[in-house]
Formats: sequence, structure tokens, C-alpha cells
Amino acid sequence: MDSPFVYDRYVTGRNFVGRKKECGVLGNLLGAGENVVMFEPPKAGKMSLIQQTMFNMRASGKQFVICCADLFNMRTTEDFLLKFGTAVIKAFATSPDQYEKAVSDYLGGTHFIFDKERYYQNGDIISMNWSVEPEDVSAMLALPYRVAMDKGVTLYVVFKEFQNIMCASGGESLLKSMEELLSSRPSGCPVSFIMTGSRVNAMKYIFSYKKYFHRQVIHLPLMPVEQSEIIEHIVRGFLYGAGKSLDRELAVGACELFKCNMWYINHLASVCDSMSKGYISENIMMDALGSIISVHEPRFMSMVDDLTDHQLSLMRAILDGVVKFSSSDVIAKYRLNSSANVLRVKEALKKKEIVTFNEKDEPLIMDPLFEYWIGRHYFEIQQQ
Repeated sequence: MDSPFVYDRYVTGRNFVGRKKECGVLGNLLGAGENVVMFEPPKAGKMSLIQQTMFNMRASGKQFVICCADLFNMRTTEDFLLKFGTAVIKAFATSPDQYEKAVSDYLGGTHFIFDKERYYQNGDIISMNWSVEPEDVSAMLALPYRVAMDKGVTLYVVFKEFQNIMCASGGESLLKSMEELLSSRPSGCPVSFIMTGSRVNAMKYIFSYKKYFHRQVIHLPLMPVEQSEIIEHIVRGFLYGAGKSLDRELAVGACELFKCNMWYINHLASVCDSMSKGYISENIMMDALGSIISVHEPRFMSMVDDLTDHQLSLMRAILDGVVKFSSSDVIAKYRLNSSANVLRVKEALKKKEIVTFNEKDEPLIMDPLFEYWIGRHYFEIQQQ
């Protein structure tokens, strides 16, 4: 029997909780031909939202093709181009002969080829017979438009971990080429890009600080799932999934601890389910929380080991509720030396993707379990 608490894959349908508004907004934006960007911490539900939106759109009768290029292990411009092209071609072709024809038809005259030997050895759909040249970049970036117009279909291209483009040599040149592509796309061409990233500050650097794709993409922020919907999901999951009961106050506590992060909440509920036979007590939930922490603790310890004394001091200040770090009393209390040093420490924590700052320059620790762990287990703050 399937668990009602899914955390190991994207979810849709009855397993998708909340965010009906975001689904509607994303569907409307795509229907209008807009490009969308989403940057949220890991496991915040970006891909589940996309999948549920596509499910809703298909249920309403809309027809389209979707392809996904995962850039998590991209380190060169060639990596990007091959991943991108492979994702597009696989959305329309399913056999070696079709792959070869697609590469020939749409990428002819470039250094991209279909190498049968490499395909049968490694599964490579697109290979290169020369180093990347500007004409190759332009041809590959235009591939979705050419295929969609030729096939007469609407195409949605999803990028995962889009910020990794900046890790490649020539990454900024790639971004500029993509900007030019979006600004000059053919009128009425039914192609939209969805750019997602889990390194929030790196994505902010691209889209907010450097202002790439200004007025070419629309940022879709993900609001926290409503606590009431999460509680109903947990209680209903235990009751109808396994005939078990749970005090709603415990569900409220889980929502507050994990700040309504569905991935952590589903993981906790799943562990509780495996540890119980009937009633989910507070002791069972605390044991389940301990099990989850034991899984993540090596990662958390590594994160803390990588922090300097000043960075740890700023983390402690954040946990204490400080939002203005440059005042003389805060600098003295937390031994931060100077306001200039505070700025350097903030930037360091942002680069490590531990903390981000909102429009009011207020801090947010991005991983709720790490926030609990560092407060309770590292700084030994008992009220957490």
C-alpha cells in the first residue's frame, strides 16, 4: 500500500497539498506564453508545483510537450548545450533513427552530430565533432523554437538548478545569448522557459543583482503551504491510510518546527507511521524527529565546521531574533568587530546558501531543520 506521506519523489493529485493559487498563476503565465523563474531552497516543492500545474492544464484539455534539463552537474558550456539539446530532442523523438534525423534536420551545419557508436556505448543522443563555437550556441538555443514551430506544438522547457550556468567558464556569455534569444523569439512561437534553482542567493545574483532576463521572465515566489491544509493532510493520512490517530496539537508543532516545509513534514509523518501501531504520541514524534536529525546531522556538522567564528556569531544573533546587525550594541554583544565586517560575514553566509535576506534585509535561515539543530544542539538554546 502506498504511503500517504510521500517525500522521496515529486507529488501530484491527492499527495499534492496546498498552493492552488500558485498552480493557477503558473498555468496562466504559461498559457500566456510567459517565461517563469522560481528560486526556492532545496525540497521546497518547485518541481511538484510544476508537475501539478501540468496535470491541471492537461485535465482542462490543453495540449503541450514538456522537457526538462537538469543542470546540477553542468560545469562547461558544452555540458549545458548537450543537456539542453538532448532534453528537447527526447521530448519529440524516441528511437535512434529519430534522434539521428532530428539532429540532422534541426542542427545541420553545426558541430553537433548523432554518433551511433557513442549512443550505443553511453546513450549520448548528441555529440560534438569540434569545440563549441558561437554559431553552435545560437543554433542550440534556438532549437526549441525551431522544433515547436515545425511540429506545431506548444513546448515548455524546464531548467533545474539553473544557477549552475554561472559555474561554467563562459557562463555569463551563455546568459547573454539566452537573453538575446528571448528578446528575438519569433512572434507567436509557442515556447516558454521555466527556470528553477535551489541555490537561492545564486539565483538572486543572476536575476536580481545582475538583472539578466529583465522583463523577459516573471518571478513566481512560493508561499508557505497553509498550516490548516497541512494538519488536515497529516491527520487524514494517519486515519485513512493506517487507521491511526494523532493529536492535532502535535501536527501544529510539526508545522511550526519545519515552517510548513512539506518535504520535512512528510518525512517526519512517514517515520512516525513506521514506528507506531495506533496512536501517535509525543514520544513517538520526538523519536521520529531524532531519527531524521541523525540522518542529516553529518551534513549539519560539516556546514558548521565550515563557518568562521564571526559567521557563527552572526548565526547566533539571527537565532536570537536580531535583524539589524550593524548597531554598536549588537556588534559589541556578538563580537562582530565592525559594520564593514558584518557586511562581509553576511555575504559569506549568503554564498554558502545558509542564509538569505528579504527585501527588508531581514535574515532567513533556509533549512528549517538546520535552524532547529544549530540552535538546540550546537548553541544549546533550550527554548527551541
